[in-house]
Amino acid sequence: MNEITNVSRRGFLQGVFSAGALVLSVKLVPQSLLAAETGAPGTVDQAAFHPSMWVGIEPDGTVIIVAHRSEMGSGSRTALPLVLADELDADWKRVRIEQAIGDKRYGSQDTDGSHSVRDFYQPMREAGATARLMLVRAAAKEWGVPESECETDLHTVVHKSSGKKADYGKLATAAAQVPVPSKDELKFKPKSAWRYVAKGSPSYDLDTICCGKAGYGMDAQAEGMLFAAVQHPPVLGSKVKSYDDKAPLQVKGVQQVIAIDGFKGAPAFQPLGGVAVVADNTWSAFEGRKKLNATWENSPHSVYNSDEYKKDLQKTARTAGKVSRIKGDVDAEFAKGGKILEADYYAPHLAHVSMEPPVALADVRGDKAVIWTSTQNPQAVQEVVGAQLGIPPENVTCNVALLGGGFGRKSKPDYVAEAAILSKKTGKPVKVTWSREDDIKFGYYHSVAAMYMKASLGADGMPTAWLHRSVFPPIGSTFAEGAQYGDAGELGMGWTDVPYQLANFRAEVGPAVNHVRIGWYRSVANIYHAFAVQSFTDELAHAAGKDPVEYRLALLGDARKITPKDTPGFPESPAGYEYDTARLRRVIELAAEQSGWGKKKLGKGRGLGIAAHRSFLTYVATVVEVEVNNQGEIKIPRVDTVLDAGLVVNPEQTRNQFEGAAVFGTSLARYGEITAKNGVIEQSNFNDYQIARMGDAPYHVNVRVLESDAPPAGVGEPGVPPFAPALCNAIFAATGKRVRELPLSKIDFSAA
Repeated sequence: MNEITNVSRRGFLQGVFSAGALVLSVKLVPQSLLAAETGAPGTVDQAAFHPSMWVGIEPDGTVIIVAHRSEMGSGSRTALPLVLADELDADWKRVRIEQAIGDKRYGSQDTDGSHSVRDFYQPMREAGATARLMLVRAAAKEWGVPESECETDLHTVVHKSSGKKADYGKLATAAAQVPVPSKDELKFKPKSAWRYVAKGSPSYDLDTICCGKAGYGMDAQAEGMLFAAVQHPPVLGSKVKSYDDKAPLQVKGVQQVIAIDGFKGAPAFQPLGGVAVVADNTWSAFEGRKKLNATWENSPHSVYNSDEYKKDLQKTARTAGKVSRIKGDVDAEFAKGGKILEADYYAPHLAHVSMEPPVALADVRGDKAVIWTSTQNPQAVQEVVGAQLGIPPENVTCNVALLGGGFGRKSKPDYVAEAAILSKKTGKPVKVTWSREDDIKFGYYHSVAAMYMKASLGADGMPTAWLHRSVFPPIGSTFAEGAQYGDAGELGMGWTDVPYQLANFRAEVGPAVNHVRIGWYRSVANIYHAFAVQSFTDELAHAAGKDPVEYRLALLGDARKITPKDTPGFPESPAGYEYDTARLRRVIELAAEQSGWGKKKLGKGRGLGIAAHRSFLTYVATVVEVEVNNQGEIKIPRVDTVLDAGLVVNPEQTRNQFEGAAVFGTSLARYGEITAKNGVIEQSNFNDYQIARMGDAPYHVNVRVLESDAPPAGVGEPGVPPFAPALCNAIFAATGKRVRELPLSKIDFSAA
């Protein structure tokens, strides 16, 4: 396959196809998904769409599909074209994928929130079916036979009664003259005829990645380009007081020292500000930066100290908060006395630390800007760069490279804005490169959270009342000054959507003042909410003397679909995706069965733990087997995960995502923690922000992807939330020591 290049909509027509090609441009997203403007930068899930997806066929038979989503290992650049190719009956070996530039007319290009396939599965089917019907009609006209007697085979239209066949390439020119059919005329292939969907396929990019030919943001080059490193404020909101602009110029290769203004109002995606050293190469820029000797003004956030802040959050979590969902009267039930359990849970800030740190190349000329970068959201790049330069967003061309990891960090284009500002000031293309230290010390962080849980147990050991309260600085604080409460989106991630059948239930949220930039992170608030809810569920099971698997199934109660109509305060799900407790029950049962739950004889220091959670409309149950030796060292011999994500387009890549989630979850559970002293982030690299090494990671990860007739849901993030609580529950089973605070590295298990 050819290396993927970026292509604009106009360029797709003018520069990609030759004369005589069939080029299809039709409205492909349901009217209900259309909106007047794209969602504002900073929203967790961009919901506005202006789609015109493009597919074309060359006279030589090459099918060209434009991928409008970013690729960071999640597989969307393979999955969506697979859907189109399958419906088209195209030979995958003859498909070429072109990466779209940022353009709101493609619809949402924000590759966040695990919704690429969910939102664009049907549009891609319609694109493939439309092109297929046009090819059939072209062939029928050429052969003088009824359209109903023609059908397609692999990359071919066939008239069986006469034996006539025609390759798609031979029909491309004629098909281009066929009127585009309406959606009502389309006939989709039955499931039995699918070639690629639900079958499993390696990544389209696999060969180029393995051969070192794939183009990442770090690989971008432009003639005459300069390189820059930015010294950022050590504390959020502090401004430079003084710096040495002469010493850096003594470093060979350094060309200029340029101040960058800090953000105004809430930080959002604006540059942090600071001082940039611009040079002929990256090494010189980094070396010159060391000689700036910058001093900084105080910031209101200089008061931020993690230990004190943690205590404040925990105190707030023990204080009545804002009610976000309520049923019955928990206070009245608690007043009756009986067996009451309380627990406090805590999860710290986390950093994204994608393998490729933030990097962007910008070339600004007059009122036009051309960007090359690794981004999850090219439209946000256009908006932010346009605002910083004072030019219309449509004057910003954003070329999207392959991402060396993202996890949400690369949908926040502050680093791209830095490159654009420096290019404008120097009059040359400038590449800004963040070091690993920059990435960890000056990034956007997954929110810290303190959670309080309380339940009363009846004579049967089941909860008669359940109260929980979550306190965390919200993502909204990054985009609106003074925001202190988590919104419905964050609370709907494992807090207000607890599916247990309880007579008395109350969910609350407390206020938290923010001191760093909070940003979405792989699976977002589901991480800390699943940790608390699933750990507390385990505590209740053991207090009741019941098996944790059976206890969870009993809590779920009757098989039902939960909606806000029958359960006030429960989050609304998209139509067709109502919360189905039967599906959650099934993954729990199968994960337990797959892991040998209750059947294994585990020796001293070994245990199994389970957790189950629905996120991004996917139901997941994970069982972790753990071994803790006398020295307190933790090993994870086995992980079993079962998921129901509805229709899964590419099971092979889905399994990869959940295998990766087990390693990702191991990292955040065992080591993940960002702390601050006097507002300064204390971690700087992998020596003090450790990720799981091979010896830490699970030895065997067994992932079962269930077949389902439900519509497709997310797969990139749902594997993460249940992992940490399953691991901690397993540690309790192995040692009798309950884990209520992360990371595990801060806990001594040697005496357990």
